[in-house]
Amino acid sequence: MGKKILVQRRGRGTSQFRAASHKKKGSVKYRKLAKIEYTEKITGFVKDLVHDSGRGAPIAVVLFEDGLKKIVLPSEGLRVGQTIEYGAESSINLGNTIPLQFIPDGSPVFSIELTPGDGGRLIRSSGGYATILGRDKGKVTLQLPSGEMKEIPQRCRATIGIVAGGGRTEKPFVKAGNKHHLKKAKGHYYPKVRGVAMNPVSHPHGGGAHQSPPRSTTVSRHAQPGRKVGLIAARRSGRKRGKK
Repeated sequence: MGKKILVQRRGRGTSQFRAASHKKKGSVKYRKLAKIEYTEKITGFVKDLVHDSGRGAPIAVVLFEDGLKKIVLPSEGLRVGQTIEYGAESSINLGNTIPLQFIPDGSPVFSIELTPGDGGRLIRSSGGYATILGRDKGKVTLQLPSGEMKEIPQRCRATIGIVAGGGRTEKPFVKAGNKHHLKKAKGHYYPKVRGVAMNPVSHPHGGGAHQSPPRSTTVSRHAQPGRKVGLIAARRSGRKRGKK
C-alpha cells in the first residue's frame, strides 16, 4: 500500500507547508500617491527599524506629518529619528522617495514603481539597487542588478540609495538548522528530496536499480493527484537537436 506523495501532502495545506504570515508586520509599500508630491514634498519621521519575519531586509516604521503611519523599505544608513521626504521638492538624499523624473542620472534607486502609485515593485531585496542611466520621451532607463535595461514611466516613484541589509547572503548558513528556520519563515519546503531517490511506494519516479525514472516523466494535465509529478502537460520532451 502506498502513501501520500509530497505534492499531495502540500496540497492539503497543513501547517508544515504554510508560511507563518501571522508574524509579518504588514504591507511594505509607499503611501498612497498624492498630487502634492509632483510639486511639493511630504515629510516623515523614522520611528523604528524592525525585523520582518521571512524578509531579508529590515523595515522602517515611518510617521508622516499628516498623521499617516506606514511601513517602508529603508535605505542603507537610515537611522531611527531621521527625517525622510516624499515628493518632487525632496532633497537628493539617501532614503528620500522621489518621482524618477526628478532623480539625477547615475543615482542608485530601489523599490521602483512600474506604474505610478502601485507602491513599489522592483528591487526590494537586501543590498539591491538599480542605476538610472538616462531618460527619453517620458521614460527613464534603469539598469537592474541582473544587467537588464528597463524603461519605466518617469512619474513612477523610487527611493534613493541601496536596500538595507546588504551582505546578508555572504554569511554561510554553517548548519542545516539555520537553513531550516529560513525556509520555515518563508513557507518553503525544505529539504527537497528527489523522487528518483525514493522507494516506488513513495513516488512515481522511485525504485529501480539506478536513480533514473522507471517510466516517462511526462504526465497528463488531468492525471490523478498521486501520479501528477514531473513534466505536467509538456508540449515536448527530450533534447533539442539541430536548433541553436
